[in-house]
This record gives sequence, C-alpha cells and structure tokens, in this order.
Amino acid sequence: MYAMSLGEDGAELRPLEPWRAGEFLAHMDRGREFIGRYIALADAVTDLESARAYLQGYADKTAADTGRIHGIWTDGKLVGGVLFRTMDIAQGTAEAGCWLEPSAVGKGLVTRAARLIIDWAVEERGVHRVEWRAAAANEASLAVARRLGMTRDGVLREGSCHRGTRYDVEIWSVLAPEWRAGRKPSRRAG
Repeated sequence: MYAMSLGEDGAELRPLEPWRAGEFLAHMDRGREFIGRYIALADAVTDLESARAYLQGYADKTAADTGRIHGIWTDGKLVGGVLFRTMDIAQGTAEAGCWLEPSAVGKGLVTRAARLIIDWAVEERGVHRVEWRAAAANEASLAVARRLGMTRDGVLREGSCHRGTRYDVEIWSVLAPEWRAGRKPSRRAG
C-alpha cells in the first residue's frame, strides 16, 4: 500500500480500494448531507454493499485505465477524495472531481490532491485536457478549479438534475501545455 504526502500537515492521498468500503461508508455517513448538496455520491453510497460496489466500479475503471479514485486522509481518518470520473487515454481527456466531509473544508486538501492526480495524468498518462465540472452554485468546487489554473469553458444550462433540482453546470479545463507552464517557477526579469 502506498500513500502520497499532501504536505507538511501530514495529510495523505491513497488509493481508495474496495477493501476500504467500511471506512468509506463511515466517512460518507459523517458528511452525507454536506457532500450530497451538489453531487450524487452521497446518495449512491448508503450501506456497505453500495460502498463496496462503488469502489469496485472504480477498481474496474482503474484496471481498464478509464478512471481512478483516491482518498484523502488526515490523522489516519478518511475525510474526502479526488477522482477521475472518466479517462480516455486515446483521446487524451479526463474529467476530475472531488468531495470532502465538513471537518476537512478550508485546508487546501482538494487543491493539493487534485494537483497530484492532474500532474500524474498529464505527465505519466499523456492526458492533454483535464476537465472539471461543477454545479454553478458550488462555489467551493469552482474555487478549486480557479486555484488549479483552469479556464472556464462555459455553462451547461440546467445540465444536471440532483435531488429533484436542475442545476447549471460549469465546465472548466486545463490543457497539458498550460498545466506545465503553470507548474514552472516564474522567473523575474533582472
């Protein structure tokens, strides 16, 4: 098992695998209403069987190279995660996403974790375009897209229905050359 450091605060990014279904469910129970405000994950993971099935779906995507899911741990506790909902290596595209329970908000965890997975996708897998989709009302998720240096491509008007409410969906993206340019230290003219 491996873990990737997310910084000096001890936070870690680890693969979120089916054998962690109990821990995943407990995490979801702690943050269900907060997480479920804009994304269906909280409604999809309601018991041990659905938690295991959800994680198995991503294990299958990992095996097929069409998606990935990683958890974010602080002080040994799962508090959120980042994922590639989709990956199409032949087309060079991927859609990234995230979630957090309330106890982990405001610490930069998602931004740091998303940087790691985007870096991996661009540098190791040759992904050219990484998308970020979020409900237009989800200011926290849109702020992550901005911090990642993404560009707002547009809005799918009422493009998503969640818990009976239609939401506009903003699409943000970063292209591999932009990502690489943003990762280089800036030079001062002297």
